[in-house]
Amino acid sequence: MFTSKANKIFQDVIEKYHVINTVDQPFINVYNKDTNLLEHLLYRKCWIDTVQWHYEDIIRDPQIDPVAALTLKRQIDASNQDRTDMVEYIDSYFLEKYKNANVKDDATINTESPAWGVDRLSILALKVYHMNEEATRTDASDSHRAACQTKLNVLLEQRVDLSTAIDTLLSDIENGDKYMKVYKQMKMYNDDELNPVLRSQK
Repeated sequence: MFTSKANKIFQDVIEKYHVINTVDQPFINVYNKDTNLLEHLLYRKCWIDTVQWHYEDIIRDPQIDPVAALTLKRQIDASNQDRTDMVEYIDSYFLEKYKNANVKDDATINTESPAWGVDRLSILALKVYHMNEEATRTDASDSHRAACQTKLNVLLEQRVDLSTAIDTLLSDIENGDKYMKVYKQMKMYNDDELNPVLRSQK
């Protein structure tokens, strides 16, 4: 199943990140895009999400220097754009893979594309990792660990359900019961022509 591969890659990425555990560490993709394109995209996608997860932790520091916070906000904006771009690359992969599928007359479209489901799965992997840390944190109280274990159990159940839904969607697309139609994210705030503040400064 596709999600078995994806979940394993996401786990590998998150564990790799936490070896050094800094947002400015160098990124090396272990998959060659020419021979393992899907794995390459999934690895890159989860790395972006993992770095951004820690950006979000840092910027919530109440003692953060305002200048540093502004710089970090710019980094988060850029990361969000990278995240969206990677989703579109992954959807392009699936569009190409299933381009010859025999779409049935009664085929329907899904509420989200496969790659946006993958986006949620990647974020869920981060939630599972960090909730497990809290559930096993030795310097936390028993009540804290128990509460986090309860949340972790829900997250694990959610991952099973989401994985099943994504695999079912891909199977339905392959069999022609569903069809893909991807709308690219037309983000306006990063565009010099569409953001009035940026446009006024040109």
